Amino acid sequence: MDQISATSRTIIPGTFQVSQDDVTGQIGLIWQQTKAPLIVPFLKVMVVLCLAMSIMLFVERVHMGIVIVLLKLFGKKPEKRYKWEPMKEDIELGNSAYPMVLVQIPMYNEKEVYQLSIGAACGLSWPADRIIIQVLDDSTDLTIKSLVEQECKRWANKGINIKYEIRDNRNGYKAGALKEGMKHSYVKQCDYVAIFDADFQPEPDFLWRIIPFFVNNPEIALVQARWKFVNSDECLMTRMQEMSLDYHFIVEQEVGSSTYAFFGFNGTAGVWRISALNEAGGWKDRTTVEDMDLAVRASLKGWKFVYVGDLKVKNELPSTFKAYRYQQHRWSCGPANLFKKMAMEIIRNKKVSLWKKLYVIYSFFFVRKIVAHIVTFLFYCIVLPATVFVPEVEVPKWGAVYIPSIITLLNAVGTPRSLHLVIFWILFENVMSLHRTKATFIGLLEAGRVNEWVVTEKLGDALKTKSGGKAPKKPRIRIGERLHLLELAVGVYLFFCGCHDLAFGKNRYFIFLFLQSIAFFVAGFGYVGTFIPTS
Repeated sequence: MDQISATSRTIIPGTFQVSQDDVTGQIGLIWQQTKAPLIVPFLKVMVVLCLAMSIMLFVERVHMGIVIVLLKLFGKKPEKRYKWEPMKEDIELGNSAYPMVLVQIPMYNEKEVYQLSIGAACGLSWPADRIIIQVLDDSTDLTIKSLVEQECKRWANKGINIKYEIRDNRNGYKAGALKEGMKHSYVKQCDYVAIFDADFQPEPDFLWRIIPFFVNNPEIALVQARWKFVNSDECLMTRMQEMSLDYHFIVEQEVGSSTYAFFGFNGTAGVWRISALNEAGGWKDRTTVEDMDLAVRASLKGWKFVYVGDLKVKNELPSTFKAYRYQQHRWSCGPANLFKKMAMEIIRNKKVSLWKKLYVIYSFFFVRKIVAHIVTFLFYCIVLPATVFVPEVEVPKWGAVYIPSIITLLNAVGTPRSLHLVIFWILFENVMSLHRTKATFIGLLEAGRVNEWVVTEKLGDALKTKSGGKAPKKPRIRIGERLHLLELAVGVYLFFCGCHDLAFGKNRYFIFLFLQSIAFFVAGFGYVGTFIPTS
């Protein structure tokens, strides 16, 4: 036996005979040597930075909360703040007394919803000779293209003034389509343009409620309606989206409209004064948020915006995780990129007040579009978990618990019916902050996917149609399509941090860390949203 041991020692090099304890000891030694001079100072700086961003976000949320409370108690509705009178019939002038309205519906391969949007637009109550429906079809699927064209012809045969417009390329995506649509000769006679994405269904009285704002207030350029989600109860993911978007409309849009007469155009369910649109430079495709780009430029020209929260337009939330990720990439990357392109232009502008410029740069762009995304992921998914390995770095309780709790409650008040889901909403928003943070940096740095535009998939009644009204069969989904490695990697990191905190920590972060890691794992393995049967 001794001979065998001796032989093995001669065959196996000495460097490979280091025991597992020695390897662990060496790693521990390296950790101890680098922790004090490098890791501790770096982590302390990151904690201070994250706390500073948390305070910025906290102050912004509290400020908007106070404004909303004051508006509810003492504020006036838009119809009272501005001159609003219903359109009256003029016997002498007849229908010519009514403004000419263009309704644009941009679409791209919208097989499931094209009939809904076209039908709703054609059903708008307005003098027939004073409205033009313009369907801007960028579809690349010839079958869908033919279906959309036939639908337009069907409505044209009913006496509706509807135009089916196509182009031979997709340059500029939605912005390019809208820009081309404005070049047609018949648009010159129009005063206002209403825009609806392919899944939006306005009520018949939509124009009767909006156009009076323009007629009686020449300083108004944009009137925005609120979105109403027809599929918010489809799955847990759509409920989470409803909570986030309700806050956006009920609080952010309302505050912007009431205080500075400025907010970001939502790209749909709104009406523009065409003269204001043209004065601002028209549609530009330099970012993936052409709607926000136009709104900022029009605001810098001195135009005012009105948000009408009582007017709701039905639409569909993305119910597949893939579609939602693409949408959030576009909505996070675009504003960051636009901020980079327009910051100096906003600062140099002389037509608007200093306070409005400060509001647009700091509150609208910096805090809401950049800080909010970065601090959510960086602090709660990276820095805070990392502190369990470094007891020398402490995060004050007000920063780790109180501030995020208050911010969460302020966000959740927009959807009272979903308050019991607030824990799920926190975990889901932290998961999505991974993609929003990545997209924000892509926008700021103008990296590879900065101008990536993927149209948000709409399902309409696809599930019901494919399943014949019964519960859909379980689709076959390839493992590669379902796995999301970034989510899985963050989930592993958080789980490891949770295990360490459970064994050695004192802050009891492990409860949050384990829950958050589970949320990342659920997303990473693709168990989020709706699955669409492929057969």
